[in-house]
Amino acid sequence: MADTPVEYIQHHLQNLTYGKLPAGYERLDPYTGEVLSVLDQATWTMARSAAEASDMGFMAFHVDTLGWSIAMGCLFLFLFRMVAKNATTGVPGGLQNVVEMTVEFIQGVVRDGFHGKNPVIAPLALTIFVWIFLMNSLKLIPVDFVPELLMWLLPIEYMKIVPTTDPNGTFGISIGVFILIIFYSIKVKGGLGFLKELSFTPFNHWALVPFNLVLEILGLLTKPLSLALRLFGNMYAGEVVFILIAILPFWIQWTLNVPWAIFHILVVTLQAFIFTTLSVVYLSQAHEDH
Repeated sequence: MADTPVEYIQHHLQNLTYGKLPAGYERLDPYTGEVLSVLDQATWTMARSAAEASDMGFMAFHVDTLGWSIAMGCLFLFLFRMVAKNATTGVPGGLQNVVEMTVEFIQGVVRDGFHGKNPVIAPLALTIFVWIFLMNSLKLIPVDFVPELLMWLLPIEYMKIVPTTDPNGTFGISIGVFILIIFYSIKVKGGLGFLKELSFTPFNHWALVPFNLVLEILGLLTKPLSLALRLFGNMYAGEVVFILIAILPFWIQWTLNVPWAIFHILVVTLQAFIFTTLSVVYLSQAHEDH
């Protein structure tokens, strides 16, 4: 375990990473730095330190991000399916009331932000909102509780339980939305129509086509970037504050943790709402056929 505040912070910000280390790689003790073993051949394994995770390169997997993302997706499906199967026409129960309010809220977002006709958009917006909300909500669990529990149960050195504090997680969602933007842009406008829109917007003159293409392609690429980085930045900053509070004396922790957690209930919901609303707006633009 970490002995200093810096090691504690680094430990809590490190993902559980699975990747490939090359032959001849020296595996070091993350705290003492002494050589523990030398790999005879290229090996897929869990990283024991931040240095190993970095050396695994681009094709490494953040197991905690993937695992908690899938878990929250399954929780979303389980809760909404259970409510749908047990729904009553009378006075709804607590969970059914929450689900109905969420569905009506997302219907309002789609009605105001989407001006095309596509039955996929509303379910997609509901999925994005609830999924991101559930992932963000994991931030409200004390930072040491789940990592220490899993380290006690399993030989796991690292565990970040909030997928949206990992840019890989937020970019995964935003790239999915971006693929849909491109798909519906081509489907609604046609391949040539989409290319014409890129070439003759905002200046409708053939001599300015190169300038238009640069502007429009940059504008297109900034959509997934803005979605991913906005969500990641807000969640990561909040996580860092929670970790900083956790290294303070116990009596100060409760003084600061409670108001910060209450404030983060708003942040968790707001970031899910912003991501969903922007996704709906971007998809609405993709359906506009001039």
